[in-house]
Amino acid sequence: MDAITFQKLKDIEARCGELEAQMSDPAVVQDPSAYQRLAKESKDVAPVVERYRAYKHTLAELTKVQEMIRVETDPDLKEMAHEELRALSARCDALDAEIPLLLIPKDPNDEKNVLLEIRAGTGGEEAALFAAEMFRMYSRYAERQGWRVDVVSLTRAGQGGIKEVIAIIEGERVYSKLRYESGVHRVQRVPATEASGRIHTSAITVAILPEAEEVDVKIEAKDLRIDTFCSSGPGGQSVNTTYSAVRVTHLPTNTVVSCQDEKSQIKNRDKAMKVLRARLYEMALEEQQRAIASDRKNQVGSGDRSEKIRTYNFNQARVTDHRIGLTLHRLHEVLDGALDELVAGLIANHQADKLKRSA
Repeated sequence: MDAITFQKLKDIEARCGELEAQMSDPAVVQDPSAYQRLAKESKDVAPVVERYRAYKHTLAELTKVQEMIRVETDPDLKEMAHEELRALSARCDALDAEIPLLLIPKDPNDEKNVLLEIRAGTGGEEAALFAAEMFRMYSRYAERQGWRVDVVSLTRAGQGGIKEVIAIIEGERVYSKLRYESGVHRVQRVPATEASGRIHTSAITVAILPEAEEVDVKIEAKDLRIDTFCSSGPGGQSVNTTYSAVRVTHLPTNTVVSCQDEKSQIKNRDKAMKVLRARLYEMALEEQQRAIASDRKNQVGSGDRSEKIRTYNFNQARVTDHRIGLTLHRLHEVLDGALDELVAGLIANHQADKLKRSA
């Protein structure tokens, strides 16, 4: 580990001590917002400090063992010391590789819930069926993670397909794991209606937007037009008799969001505003990214919807993520929510890219 990294770690350890002292100050304890801010910073630096202290302890143990090997004359004890040296060296190498990853600046959105949008693209009914399978895949993955999926709006197609679905996924570090799913997902298979057995290629688009809080996006009341209308589709006696559905239009950007999933107009309005905030927040982020680094449009996680990111080939039972060159021959497991290997590969690739850029 180089001197610059060591100095960074020393500074972080010192800051950790400062945070502990500030959090024990009675004045801070009585100020919930100040205490929460300090607690969050303390939680963020704690893993780095823990690994740094483990690294220092391992180096100290390594020095002791090296000295023992130098002075020891008993062959058995010397061999035991060599074994311990190998174990300590391996531990040291592992920490040496892990610590720089912990020093990568975290995306402030990583802890946020997300807005998931899936839309059927080219391929007609086949694309709509695939959109339904993809929504099930993300729902199953969310279930495995202990997350909650709340549907905002859903437009069905024939034969059980979905033209469009928008859902809010809530839980721990949702955006950090799903952020790389944005893009074009392609499916290759023989449709049930294809008599000749010819493989068709269809596509859907997936968008993952970090859920924006009111503090992230300021929306003026004068910039909104809110319309109410009768719900359509399944829903019982209240459908088409009460104006519970809500359409919110953000006039400056002409962004329109509709929600009719709930029977309550207030709940539909709240959901629609969540979607609107997320979309406006994404617009602001994309504008910021273009202004800061226009040459980064091919970076993993950039959200470029025009790029084919993954192919699901049913004939060969494989899934290929084209960004990291990873192919898994477990298509049906993946569609049942087993996304961990793909997610881990994308996160590792992103971290390696950030390390390269910061070098």
